Amino acid sequence: MQNWLGSTAHHHWLQRHANDLLAFGHRTGMAGGGGAWLDDAGNPDPGQPLHTWITARMVHVYGLGVLLGVPGCAPIAAQAMAGLTGPLRDATNGGWHSSSADGVPAPGKSCYDHAFVMLAAATASHAGLDGAVELLDDATSIFLRHFWDDAAGRCVDAWDTSFSHLDPYRGINANMHAVEAMLSVAGLTGDVAWLERAERICSFVVAAARSNDWRIPEHYDATWTPQKAFNRDNPADQFKPYGATVGHAFEWARLLIHLANAPIGTEADKASLVVAAVALSDQAVVDGWAPDGAPGFVYTTDWDGTPVVRDRLHWVLAEAINTAAVLHLQTGEAKYAAWYRAWWDHAAHHHIDRSNGSWIHQLDHTNRPADSVWSGRPDLYHAFQACLIPTLPLYPMVAAAVDAAKWRPSRSFPPPG
Repeated sequence: MQNWLGSTAHHHWLQRHANDLLAFGHRTGMAGGGGAWLDDAGNPDPGQPLHTWITARMVHVYGLGVLLGVPGCAPIAAQAMAGLTGPLRDATNGGWHSSSADGVPAPGKSCYDHAFVMLAAATASHAGLDGAVELLDDATSIFLRHFWDDAAGRCVDAWDTSFSHLDPYRGINANMHAVEAMLSVAGLTGDVAWLERAERICSFVVAAARSNDWRIPEHYDATWTPQKAFNRDNPADQFKPYGATVGHAFEWARLLIHLANAPIGTEADKASLVVAAVALSDQAVVDGWAPDGAPGFVYTTDWDGTPVVRDRLHWVLAEAINTAAVLHLQTGEAKYAAWYRAWWDHAAHHHIDRSNGSWIHQLDHTNRPADSVWSGRPDLYHAFQACLIPTLPLYPMVAAAVDAAKWRPSRSFPPPG
Protein backbone atom coordinates (compact mmCIF):
# COMPACT_ATOMS: atom_id res chain seq x y z
CA MET A 1 0.00 0.00 0.00
CA GLN A 2 1.35 3.41 -0.96
CA ASN A 3 2.43 5.67 1.90
CA TRP A 4 0.56 8.88 1.19
CA LEU A 5 2.68 10.78 3.69
CA GLY A 6 5.62 10.36 1.33
CA SER A 7 3.63 11.02 -1.83
CA THR A 8 4.14 14.24 -3.76
CA ALA A 9 0.82 13.65 -5.53
CA HIS A 10 -1.01 13.42 -2.19
CA HIS A 11 0.69 16.57 -0.95
CA HIS A 12 -0.51 18.39 -4.04
CA TRP A 13 -4.04 17.16 -3.25
CA LEU A 14 -3.67 18.61 0.26
CA GLN A 15 -2.69 21.92 -1.30
CA ARG A 16 -5.78 21.93 -3.51
CA HIS A 17 -8.04 21.00 -0.61
CA ALA A 18 -6.54 23.75 1.55
CA ASN A 19 -7.27 26.25 -1.21
CA ASP A 20 -10.85 24.93 -1.47
CA LEU A 21 -11.32 25.50 2.25
CA LEU A 22 -9.99 29.04 2.01
CA ALA A 23 -12.43 29.69 -0.82
CA PHE A 24 -15.34 28.32 1.21
CA GLY A 25 -14.65 30.57 4.19
CA HIS A 26 -13.94 33.81 2.33
CA ARG A 27 -17.16 35.47 3.58
CA THR A 28 -16.10 35.16 7.23
CA GLY A 29 -14.90 38.78 7.49
CA MET A 30 -17.44 41.04 9.21
CA ALA A 31 -17.87 44.67 8.19
CA GLY A 32 -17.22 45.89 11.73
CA GLY A 33 -14.38 43.44 12.29
CA GLY A 34 -14.36 39.78 13.29
CA GLY A 35 -14.92 36.32 11.85
CA ALA A 36 -18.49 35.16 11.35
CA TRP A 37 -19.93 31.77 12.24
CA LEU A 38 -20.56 30.19 8.82
CA ASP A 39 -23.54 28.13 7.75
CA ASP A 40 -23.55 25.06 5.50
CA ALA A 41 -23.02 27.19 2.39
CA GLY A 42 -20.26 29.35 3.84
CA ASN A 43 -22.47 32.36 4.53
CA PRO A 44 -22.44 34.20 7.87
CA ASP A 45 -25.13 32.84 10.17
CA PRO A 46 -27.21 35.85 11.33
CA GLY A 47 -28.46 33.89 14.31
CA GLN A 48 -25.00 33.63 15.84
CA PRO A 49 -23.15 36.34 17.76
CA LEU A 50 -19.59 37.33 16.95
CA HIS A 51 -17.39 34.79 18.78
CA THR A 52 -13.81 35.39 19.89
CA TRP A 53 -12.74 31.78 19.37
CA ILE A 54 -14.06 31.68 15.79
CA THR A 55 -12.61 35.10 15.00
CA ALA A 56 -9.19 34.10 16.35
CA ARG A 57 -9.23 30.78 14.49
CA MET A 58 -10.05 32.57 11.23
CA VAL A 59 -7.21 35.03 11.79
CA HIS A 60 -4.96 32.00 12.22
CA VAL A 61 -6.27 30.22 9.10
CA TYR A 62 -6.17 33.21 6.77
CA GLY A 63 -2.86 34.32 8.27
CA LEU A 64 -1.54 30.92 7.21
CA GLY A 65 -3.08 31.59 3.80
CA VAL A 66 -1.00 34.77 3.60
CA LEU A 67 2.15 32.81 4.45
CA LEU A 68 1.26 30.25 1.79
CA GLY A 69 1.05 32.98 -0.82
CA VAL A 70 -2.68 32.56 -1.50
CA PRO A 71 -4.08 35.78 -2.98
CA GLY A 72 -6.98 37.38 -1.13
CA CYS A 73 -6.15 36.00 2.32
CA ALA A 74 -4.53 39.13 3.74
CA PRO A 75 -7.68 41.32 3.65
CA ILE A 76 -9.76 38.53 5.21
CA ALA A 77 -7.20 37.96 7.98
CA ALA A 78 -6.99 41.70 8.65
CA GLN A 79 -10.78 42.05 8.75
CA ALA A 80 -11.08 39.18 11.19
CA MET A 81 -8.25 40.56 13.34
CA ALA A 82 -10.08 43.89 13.54
CA GLY A 83 -12.64 42.04 15.63
CA LEU A 84 -9.94 41.24 18.19
CA THR A 85 -8.77 44.84 18.37
CA GLY A 86 -12.31 46.24 18.16
CA PRO A 87 -15.71 44.86 19.23
CA LEU A 88 -14.42 41.77 21.05
CA ARG A 89 -11.75 43.62 23.03
CA ASP A 90 -12.69 44.80 26.52
CA ALA A 91 -11.29 48.32 26.60
CA THR A 92 -12.27 48.77 30.24
CA ASN A 93 -11.00 45.64 31.97
CA GLY A 94 -8.63 44.22 29.39
CA GLY A 95 -8.82 40.90 27.63
CA TRP A 96 -11.49 39.60 25.29
CA HIS A 97 -15.20 38.98 25.64
CA SER A 98 -16.28 35.49 24.63
CA SER A 99 -18.78 36.94 22.17
CA SER A 100 -20.70 40.04 21.22
CA ALA A 101 -24.22 40.34 19.81
CA ASP A 102 -25.52 43.64 18.43
CA GLY A 103 -22.69 45.41 20.20
CA VAL A 104 -23.51 43.85 23.59
CA PRO A 105 -20.70 41.64 24.93
CA ALA A 106 -21.35 38.38 26.75
CA PRO A 107 -20.28 38.33 30.40
CA GLY A 108 -17.11 36.61 31.54
CA LYS A 109 -13.63 35.85 30.25
CA SER A 110 -12.34 32.39 29.32
CA CYS A 111 -8.90 30.84 29.00
CA TYR A 112 -10.10 29.00 25.89
CA ASP A 113 -10.79 32.27 24.07
CA HIS A 114 -7.60 33.93 25.22
CA ALA A 115 -5.47 30.97 24.14
CA PHE A 116 -6.87 31.32 20.61
CA VAL A 117 -6.19 35.05 20.64
CA MET A 118 -2.54 34.26 21.42
CA LEU A 119 -2.43 31.73 18.59
CA ALA A 120 -4.03 34.20 16.18
CA ALA A 121 -1.65 36.98 17.17
CA ALA A 122 1.40 34.74 16.73
CA THR A 123 0.28 33.64 13.26
CA ALA A 124 -0.66 37.20 12.28
CA SER A 125 2.80 38.33 13.40
CA HIS A 126 4.43 35.74 11.15
CA ALA A 127 2.18 36.95 8.33
CA GLY A 128 3.17 40.57 8.88
CA LEU A 129 -0.35 41.89 9.50
CA ASP A 130 -0.51 45.47 10.74
CA GLY A 131 -0.97 45.59 14.50
CA ALA A 132 -0.22 41.91 15.03
CA VAL A 133 2.88 42.40 17.18
CA GLU A 134 0.99 44.79 19.43
CA LEU A 135 -1.89 42.32 19.64
CA LEU A 136 0.53 39.57 20.63
CA ASP A 137 2.10 41.72 23.35
CA ASP A 138 -1.36 42.48 24.71
CA ALA A 139 -2.56 38.87 24.50
CA THR A 140 0.48 37.34 26.19
CA SER A 141 0.47 39.95 28.94
CA ILE A 142 -3.22 39.40 29.72
CA PHE A 143 -2.78 35.64 29.58
CA LEU A 144 0.12 35.57 32.01
CA ARG A 145 -1.57 38.01 34.37
CA HIS A 146 -4.95 36.29 34.58
CA PHE A 147 -4.87 32.74 33.24
CA TRP A 148 -1.46 31.26 33.95
CA ASP A 149 -1.24 29.83 37.49
CA ASP A 150 2.48 29.47 38.03
CA ALA A 151 2.07 27.74 41.37
CA ALA A 152 -0.03 24.98 39.82
CA GLY A 153 1.83 24.91 36.51
CA ARG A 154 -1.51 25.02 34.70
CA CYS A 155 -4.09 27.53 33.50
CA VAL A 156 -7.22 28.58 35.30
CA ASP A 157 -10.38 28.48 33.21
CA ALA A 158 -12.79 31.39 33.62
CA TRP A 159 -13.19 34.80 35.25
CA ASP A 160 -16.02 37.28 35.45
CA THR A 161 -15.83 40.23 33.09
CA SER A 162 -13.77 42.45 35.41
CA PHE A 163 -11.28 39.70 36.36
CA SER A 164 -12.51 39.99 39.95
CA HIS A 165 -14.00 36.55 40.53
CA LEU A 166 -12.29 33.32 39.46
CA ASP A 167 -14.53 30.35 38.70
CA PRO A 168 -13.50 27.20 40.67
CA TYR A 169 -13.79 25.01 37.57
CA ARG A 170 -10.52 23.93 35.97
CA GLY A 171 -10.49 22.38 32.52
CA ILE A 172 -8.15 20.41 30.30
CA ASN A 173 -9.61 21.69 27.02
CA ALA A 174 -8.48 25.26 27.65
CA ASN A 175 -5.10 24.04 28.84
CA MET A 176 -4.72 22.02 25.64
CA HIS A 177 -5.23 25.04 23.42
CA ALA A 178 -3.02 27.05 25.74
CA VAL A 179 -0.22 24.56 25.04
CA GLU A 180 -0.76 24.98 21.30
CA ALA A 181 -0.59 28.75 21.70
CA MET A 182 2.46 28.58 23.97
CA LEU A 183 4.38 26.43 21.50
CA SER A 184 3.38 28.83 18.73
CA VAL A 185 4.48 31.92 20.67
CA ALA A 186 7.77 30.19 21.48
CA GLY A 187 8.33 29.45 17.80
CA LEU A 188 7.85 33.11 16.97
CA THR A 189 9.73 34.73 19.83
CA GLY A 190 12.30 32.10 20.81
CA ASP A 191 11.30 32.62 24.45
CA VAL A 192 11.93 29.25 26.13
CA ALA A 193 9.73 30.19 29.09
CA TRP A 194 6.70 29.42 26.94
CA LEU A 195 8.07 25.94 26.30
CA GLU A 196 8.64 25.45 30.02
CA ARG A 197 5.04 26.39 30.76
CA ALA A 198 3.80 24.03 28.05
CA GLU A 199 5.95 21.23 29.47
CA ARG A 200 4.46 21.69 32.95
CA ILE A 201 0.91 21.40 31.62
CA CYS A 202 1.78 18.36 29.51
CA SER A 203 3.42 16.60 32.45
CA PHE A 204 0.21 16.91 34.44
CA VAL A 205 -1.94 15.63 31.58
CA VAL A 206 0.34 12.66 30.92
CA ALA A 207 0.26 11.66 34.59
CA ALA A 208 -3.53 11.99 34.72
CA ALA A 209 -3.98 9.95 31.55
CA ARG A 210 -1.56 7.24 32.64
CA SER A 211 -3.48 6.72 35.88
CA ASN A 212 -6.76 6.42 33.93
CA ASP A 213 -5.80 3.79 31.34
CA TRP A 214 -4.77 6.57 28.91
CA ARG A 215 -8.17 8.25 28.99
CA ILE A 216 -7.81 11.90 29.98
CA PRO A 217 -9.99 13.33 32.76
CA GLU A 218 -11.18 16.66 31.36
CA HIS A 219 -12.84 18.37 34.33
CA TYR A 220 -11.42 19.43 37.71
CA ASP A 221 -12.25 21.54 40.73
CA ALA A 222 -10.15 24.40 42.10
CA THR A 223 -7.75 21.95 43.80
CA TRP A 224 -7.26 20.03 40.53
CA THR A 225 -9.21 17.05 41.81
CA PRO A 226 -10.80 15.27 38.82
CA GLN A 227 -14.58 15.48 38.51
CA LYS A 228 -15.31 12.39 36.43
CA ALA A 229 -19.08 12.74 36.67
CA PHE A 230 -19.07 16.33 35.40
CA ASN A 231 -21.82 16.94 32.82
CA ARG A 232 -23.09 13.38 33.02
CA ASP A 233 -26.55 14.86 32.40
CA ASN A 234 -25.27 16.92 29.45
CA PRO A 235 -22.89 14.50 27.75
CA ALA A 236 -22.84 16.18 24.32
CA ASP A 237 -21.74 19.64 25.49
CA GLN A 238 -19.75 21.48 22.79
CA PHE A 239 -16.81 22.31 25.02
CA LYS A 240 -17.23 20.36 28.28
CA PRO A 241 -18.69 16.92 27.44
CA TYR A 242 -18.96 14.12 29.97
CA GLY A 243 -16.36 11.36 29.97
CA ALA A 244 -13.25 10.92 27.85
CA THR A 245 -13.10 12.96 24.65
CA VAL A 246 -11.55 10.90 21.85
CA GLY A 247 -10.47 13.87 19.77
CA HIS A 248 -8.66 15.47 22.67
CA ALA A 249 -6.59 12.32 23.16
CA PHE A 250 -5.39 12.75 19.58
CA GLU A 251 -4.74 16.47 20.00
CA TRP A 252 -2.75 15.92 23.17
CA ALA A 253 -0.76 13.14 21.49
CA ARG A 254 0.14 15.50 18.67
CA LEU A 255 1.10 18.30 21.05
CA LEU A 256 3.33 15.91 23.00
CA ILE A 257 5.16 15.06 19.78
CA HIS A 258 5.62 18.75 18.97
CA LEU A 259 6.98 19.35 22.47
CA ALA A 260 9.29 16.32 22.21
CA ASN A 261 10.90 17.99 19.20
CA ALA A 262 11.15 21.44 20.76
CA PRO A 263 14.46 22.75 22.14
CA ILE A 264 13.70 21.83 25.75
CA GLY A 265 14.17 18.79 27.98
CA THR A 266 16.54 15.85 28.07
CA GLU A 267 16.53 12.94 25.66
CA ALA A 268 14.85 10.86 28.36
CA ASP A 269 12.16 13.53 28.71
CA LYS A 270 11.59 13.53 24.96
CA ALA A 271 11.40 9.74 24.80
CA SER A 272 8.84 9.74 27.61
CA LEU A 273 6.67 12.23 25.72
CA VAL A 274 6.74 10.01 22.63
CA VAL A 275 5.74 6.95 24.67
CA ALA A 276 2.82 8.87 26.14
CA ALA A 277 1.74 10.17 22.72
CA VAL A 278 1.70 6.65 21.31
CA ALA A 279 -0.30 5.35 24.29
CA LEU A 280 -2.88 8.16 24.06
CA SER A 281 -3.35 7.77 20.33
CA ASP A 282 -3.51 3.98 20.35
CA GLN A 283 -6.10 3.97 23.15
CA ALA A 284 -8.18 6.57 21.30
CA VAL A 285 -8.22 4.32 18.24
CA VAL A 286 -9.29 1.30 20.31
CA ASP A 287 -12.05 3.24 22.07
CA GLY A 288 -13.15 5.60 19.36
CA TRP A 289 -12.80 4.16 15.87
CA ALA A 290 -15.93 2.31 14.71
CA PRO A 291 -16.75 0.77 18.11
CA ASP A 292 -20.38 0.31 17.04
CA GLY A 293 -19.56 -1.22 13.67
CA ALA A 294 -19.95 1.91 11.54
CA PRO A 295 -16.83 3.77 10.38
CA GLY A 296 -15.94 7.00 12.11
CA PHE A 297 -14.86 8.23 15.53
CA VAL A 298 -17.36 8.59 18.34
CA TYR A 299 -17.30 11.90 20.22
CA THR A 300 -16.95 10.61 23.79
CA THR A 301 -16.65 7.43 25.82
CA ASP A 302 -17.19 6.42 29.40
CA TRP A 303 -14.21 5.61 31.60
CA ASP A 304 -14.21 1.97 30.51
CA GLY A 305 -14.15 2.95 26.82
CA THR A 306 -17.87 2.41 26.19
CA PRO A 307 -19.20 5.00 23.71
CA VAL A 308 -21.38 7.73 25.25
CA VAL A 309 -22.00 10.20 22.42
CA ARG A 310 -21.77 8.18 19.22
CA ASP A 311 -22.09 11.08 16.77
CA ARG A 312 -19.08 11.65 14.53
CA LEU A 313 -17.62 15.17 14.71
CA HIS A 314 -15.38 16.41 11.94
CA TRP A 315 -12.76 17.87 14.26
CA VAL A 316 -12.11 14.50 15.90
CA LEU A 317 -11.33 12.96 12.52
CA ALA A 318 -9.14 15.91 11.50
CA GLU A 319 -7.09 15.59 14.68
CA ALA A 320 -6.77 11.84 14.21
CA ILE A 321 -5.39 12.48 10.72
CA ASN A 322 -2.87 14.99 12.08
CA THR A 323 -1.78 12.69 14.86
CA ALA A 324 -1.31 9.71 12.55
CA ALA A 325 0.90 11.91 10.39
CA VAL A 326 3.15 13.14 13.19
CA LEU A 327 3.40 9.72 14.84
CA HIS A 328 4.47 8.17 11.56
CA LEU A 329 7.11 10.86 11.10
CA GLN A 330 8.26 10.41 14.70
CA THR A 331 8.27 6.61 14.90
CA GLY A 332 8.37 5.40 11.31
CA GLU A 333 5.73 2.78 12.15
CA ALA A 334 3.71 1.71 9.13
CA LYS A 335 0.44 1.42 11.06
CA TYR A 336 0.23 5.20 11.40
CA ALA A 337 0.64 5.70 7.65
CA ALA A 338 -2.12 3.12 7.11
CA TRP A 339 -4.43 4.88 9.57
CA TYR A 340 -3.64 8.21 7.94
CA ARG A 341 -4.75 6.92 4.56
CA ALA A 342 -7.85 5.18 5.94
CA TRP A 343 -8.98 8.29 7.81
CA TRP A 344 -8.55 10.58 4.81
CA ASP A 345 -10.58 8.07 2.80
CA HIS A 346 -13.28 8.27 5.47
CA ALA A 347 -13.17 12.08 5.43
CA ALA A 348 -13.52 12.17 1.66
CA HIS A 349 -16.41 9.70 1.68
CA HIS A 350 -18.41 11.09 4.59
CA HIS A 351 -17.31 14.56 5.74
CA ILE A 352 -16.03 16.54 2.76
CA ASP A 353 -18.98 18.24 1.05
CA ARG A 354 -18.13 18.62 -2.62
CA SER A 355 -21.35 20.51 -3.32
CA ASN A 356 -21.22 23.23 -0.69
CA GLY A 357 -17.57 23.05 0.34
CA SER A 358 -15.76 22.57 3.65
CA TRP A 359 -16.51 19.57 5.90
CA ILE A 360 -19.84 18.51 7.33
CA HIS A 361 -19.16 19.25 10.99
CA GLN A 362 -21.34 16.54 12.54
CA LEU A 363 -22.65 13.15 11.47
CA ASP A 364 -24.83 10.82 13.48
CA HIS A 365 -23.79 7.25 14.33
CA THR A 366 -24.88 6.11 10.85
CA ASN A 367 -22.77 8.84 9.20
CA ARG A 368 -25.73 10.98 8.20
CA PRO A 369 -25.58 14.77 8.69
CA ALA A 370 -26.72 15.95 12.13
CA ASP A 371 -26.61 19.18 14.12
CA SER A 372 -27.29 18.32 17.75
CA VAL A 373 -23.80 19.46 18.79
CA TRP A 374 -22.75 21.78 15.93
CA SER A 375 -24.87 23.75 13.49
CA GLY A 376 -23.40 24.91 10.21
CA ARG A 377 -19.66 24.95 9.50
CA PRO A 378 -18.47 27.64 11.87
CA ASP A 379 -14.80 27.82 10.96
CA LEU A 380 -11.94 26.11 9.08
CA TYR A 381 -9.35 25.58 11.81
CA HIS A 382 -9.29 21.77 12.21
CA ALA A 383 -9.80 20.81 8.56
CA PHE A 384 -7.31 23.41 7.31
CA GLN A 385 -4.58 22.31 9.69
CA ALA A 386 -5.13 18.72 8.55
CA CYS A 387 -3.98 19.90 5.11
CA LEU A 388 -0.78 21.45 6.46
CA ILE A 389 0.49 19.45 9.43
CA PRO A 390 1.17 16.27 7.40
CA THR A 391 3.55 18.28 5.18
CA LEU A 392 5.53 20.01 7.95
CA PRO A 393 8.31 19.12 10.38
CA LEU A 394 7.42 18.22 13.94
CA TYR A 395 8.71 21.53 15.29
CA PRO A 396 8.27 24.50 15.09
CA MET A 397 4.51 24.88 15.02
CA VAL A 398 2.47 25.46 11.87
CA ALA A 399 2.86 29.21 11.27
CA ALA A 400 6.56 29.27 12.13
CA ALA A 401 7.24 26.25 9.92
CA VAL A 402 5.35 27.73 6.99
CA ASP A 403 7.00 31.12 7.50
CA ALA A 404 10.45 29.52 7.43
CA ALA A 405 9.51 27.33 4.42
CA LYS A 406 10.58 24.25 6.36
CA TRP A 407 8.85 21.85 4.03
CA ARG A 408 9.01 18.11 3.92
CA PRO A 409 11.02 16.77 0.92
CA SER A 410 7.99 16.67 -1.35
CA ARG A 411 7.45 20.43 -0.92
CA SER A 412 3.72 20.24 -1.37
CA PHE A 413 3.37 24.01 -1.10
CA PRO A 414 5.67 26.56 -2.75
CA PRO A 415 7.65 28.73 -0.33
CA PRO A 416 5.90 32.03 0.43
CA GLY A 417 6.90 34.89 -1.86
